[in-house]
Amino acid sequence: MIYLTKPYFGEEELKRVSETFESGWVAGQGPMGRELSELASEYIGCKYSIPVNNCTAGLHLALLAIGTGQGDEVLVSDFTFPATGHAVLYCGAKPVFVDADADTYNMDPSDLEKKITSASKAIIVVHGFGLMADMDKIMDIAKRNNLKVIEDAACAFGASYKGKKAGRYGDITCFSFHARKNVTAGEGGLVVTDNEKYASYIRSLTFFGTESAYDRQSDFSIPSFVHLGFNYKLSDINAAIAIEQIKRYHLLLEKKYELVKKYREYLEGYDNIFVQPELEDYQHVYQTFVVRLDEKINRNKIILSLREDGIQTQIGTYSSFIQPVYKSEDNCPVSLRLYNSALALPLYYEMKTDDVKTVCEKLKFHIEKQLTGE
Repeated sequence: MIYLTKPYFGEEELKRVSETFESGWVAGQGPMGRELSELASEYIGCKYSIPVNNCTAGLHLALLAIGTGQGDEVLVSDFTFPATGHAVLYCGAKPVFVDADADTYNMDPSDLEKKITSASKAIIVVHGFGLMADMDKIMDIAKRNNLKVIEDAACAFGASYKGKKAGRYGDITCFSFHARKNVTAGEGGLVVTDNEKYASYIRSLTFFGTESAYDRQSDFSIPSFVHLGFNYKLSDINAAIAIEQIKRYHLLLEKKYELVKKYREYLEGYDNIFVQPELEDYQHVYQTFVVRLDEKINRNKIILSLREDGIQTQIGTYSSFIQPVYKSEDNCPVSLRLYNSALALPLYYEMKTDDVKTVCEKLKFHIEKQLTGE
């Protein structure tokens, strides 16, 4: 089997989890959570970092921190997993979906500007598949229209645009440690910001609107519940895994860049597969390697054919505005085309360059077979 993705864990994670068990503190907001916060803040270059149980929870908290509620509209990248739009609905606000750029697959600044209204509160810009959006243009639009910016960097830990990492542009940024992400703890996430007020509020909301038990252990005190908070904290077990993943993240990226280079070599010049261009000023971290198939090809049948050959592939991601839950009247034609034609190919640390060759050969074989009707 050539997997779509496969997390890589080593002795370091096992050792750190064992230490967590021995410490007796396995719940959230403990010593491992503290260490993860410090490590992530240093890596990203931000002041505050709050571990959460997943990125969706982080987005929910970020929206609450900026005061999102009934009557507000939030402009959201359309070509993304619907967790982003769901977080807006959790606040009672309305997601307004913004079309994708054909090269980056991320938010199209020109469509963003067209969809701003008097009810617009904020922008959630998604950095899809490990590539950041055009943040210069998006931040300029936000500033001119007095809109807050939340970076949904679920797939983009370590990615950068013009030398600045994801997490250094928006008011608040959310990351994911889900199993398909480059840095994984199985589940989990991170909210980062330079705003002390936001950080304090979000930290409180992760644990029912009060102080953590870990912070109160040195002295006896009965906590007050100040806000209507949630149980969104990340366990110290997950935090321990994430710490070791970040420490050797550079090794994962080196391997991914090697594999992506091979993919580009094997797919170059083939008319029916379009590979995302390498863009100046962008540092892609390739959470997923996504190509686009010619629209005359039935992408879903290709996925099934490759599965029969022991090769896992998947759609790129979703076009949000067509999902029934949103009852959206928005129009995002580029995102819709990507939804129907984008294909995620295998990419993971233990994958070999020969596996890349096999994937490309089988992909071309099944495309030609489909086109000739054999």
